[in-house]
Amino acid sequence: MSDAQNKETRGFQAEVKQLLQLMIHSMYSNKEVFLRELISNASDALDTLRFQGLKDESLYENDPDLAIRVEYDPEARTVTVSDNGIGMSREEVIERIGTIAKSGTKAFLESLSGDEKKDARLIGQFGVGFYSAFIVAERVVVTTRRAGERDAVRWESDGGGEYTIETVGKPERGTEVVLHLREGEDEFLDGHRLRGLIRQYSDHIAFPIRMRAEPSGEDDEPGDWEQVNRGAPLWARPKSEIDDEEYKGFYKHIAHDFEEPLAWTHNKVEGSQEYTSLLYIPRRAPFDLWDPQRRPQGVKLYVQRVFILDDAEQLVPRYLRFVRGVVDSNDLPLNVSREILQSNRVIDRIRAGSVKKLLGLLQDMAAKRPEDYATFWGEFGAVLKEGIVEDPENREAIAGLLRFPSTHDDTVPGTVSLADYIGRMQEGQDKLYYITADSVAAAKNSPHLEVFRKKGIEVLLLTDRVDEWVMAHLTEYDGKSFQHVAKGALDLGEAESEDEKAAKEKRETESRELLERIKTALGERVGEVRITHRLTDSPACLVADEAGLSSHLQRILKEAGQAVPEMQPHLEINPDHPLVTRLDAEKSGERFDEWAQLLFEQAVLAEGGELEDPATFVRRMNHILLTLSGNGDGEDARAGSGDGGAAA
Repeated sequence: MSDAQNKETRGFQAEVKQLLQLMIHSMYSNKEVFLRELISNASDALDTLRFQGLKDESLYENDPDLAIRVEYDPEARTVTVSDNGIGMSREEVIERIGTIAKSGTKAFLESLSGDEKKDARLIGQFGVGFYSAFIVAERVVVTTRRAGERDAVRWESDGGGEYTIETVGKPERGTEVVLHLREGEDEFLDGHRLRGLIRQYSDHIAFPIRMRAEPSGEDDEPGDWEQVNRGAPLWARPKSEIDDEEYKGFYKHIAHDFEEPLAWTHNKVEGSQEYTSLLYIPRRAPFDLWDPQRRPQGVKLYVQRVFILDDAEQLVPRYLRFVRGVVDSNDLPLNVSREILQSNRVIDRIRAGSVKKLLGLLQDMAAKRPEDYATFWGEFGAVLKEGIVEDPENREAIAGLLRFPSTHDDTVPGTVSLADYIGRMQEGQDKLYYITADSVAAAKNSPHLEVFRKKGIEVLLLTDRVDEWVMAHLTEYDGKSFQHVAKGALDLGEAESEDEKAAKEKRETESRELLERIKTALGERVGEVRITHRLTDSPACLVADEAGLSSHLQRILKEAGQAVPEMQPHLEINPDHPLVTRLDAEKSGERFDEWAQLLFEQAVLAEGGELEDPATFVRRMNHILLTLSGNGDGEDARAGSGDGGAAA
């Protein structure tokens, strides 16, 4: 094949082009991370070769000495990172470098700003280590040959809108990345500087990272290759020999993150089964945390220090999918497969042990470092809530980690634990009250909270979309049951005197005719119409059955395109409210019906619901307002509030 036939120029995927421009034109305080990222990619390639070589030794091509090399050339102004790992085919180069094959990319890029710190953080979340080369390089050349294949591929780009790719010869398998440095980046053409960066960021890499010995004396020739890093996996070393900076550096390596982790736990289990785990809690959530097609790449599985899988979902449950780290087992076979993982007792024990350690780590953070825990909760709280449903065995422990906004005035929004709530419960109160809504403001202003506010009873405000699903499974905590304030009959656990009972019965008897008239006017729109024990300031509210769906859950299901069974809410009215008193005195049947309909529709809106016929509601409201203002009544008022009234 001629050069004209095998060399082609291609355009970057639009998102990659935007990302490259961002990295090239942003000034980062930590430019040196490009070396860490390229070494991490090389380490991954060596890991992959070692794993695939277990099944096909021919991939080694008689070269079993796996290593990474770093070179620099001051005259050519180049830095080169190479490895003899698995390499890439032409198709893989196009897919991995020319395309970012992840959904949500466009939304991610739209969220970027010119803020240096935010950009660096988001780029780290994005996992685009290779592209960091363009922070310091004006041109990058990648030459790679996949193990077992004949032809190699050369990829070249200046970080603009295009790149070239061609078939070339390369006797050794693996990948070579050559960075042609920009003006002003001479610091990376110094051997001592590069060695320092390798020891700072990549000392834990399990493979040798080699550089040529610096020339000595008058001899300018570089020396022999020598290993720069220690090469021992960090997790295999005793904890007493590892300082915090090394732990943080290892996290940045495995997570491709620019920020430090919030916390980590390092454990070695010995006895009937042996494994080591090093697990981290990130500081920020990745942009695609909620993407249903997202491949979990949080915890890497090693067997006897040989990398096996980087998406072993069996090691941690989905509600802990934000966790990063490694697990190294001595009890699994080296040829372990996904099928074996799914039904392996060793994996089950590792998973159970990892979950226990992680929940303990979060409990310790919540108790001793509440500010860090608040950061964690803001990023991952909604994900952790999924564990209430997915992990019944640890439900009580997970529930203790939950945080909520509440009606308690002295709390920072979103920081109330169930233990805090129980500690403030009133004497005789035996339930944990909560309400679900689309926002904290909507929850706080719900008419259902009026009696709780009057009596000083705290209510938890649940506003995450996952909360309805969670509370269907979290029925009690610490021996106390949960009660949705907008469902079922309301029992505040108070002892009523005989006089109070008699007054309540009298009020219900006196209002019986009014309730029947409202029920007749509303027909099938409601189930029951009854006197409220919830309201003090509002005229009416809607209540669902104890076992029914709340109005909030019905809206969520409808928005998701789910079929929602027809459910008639119950209308509770406050007979002491002036509007209800006015309604009770209304003699005109037609006008009474309009008032009753308006009362119901106002209750729907107060719930955050949507009216089936808003225009009719507006006309009805205008008609009643005109009637009460003395500017018209009957048909005249109705005519004056037609289409124009609806438009208003």
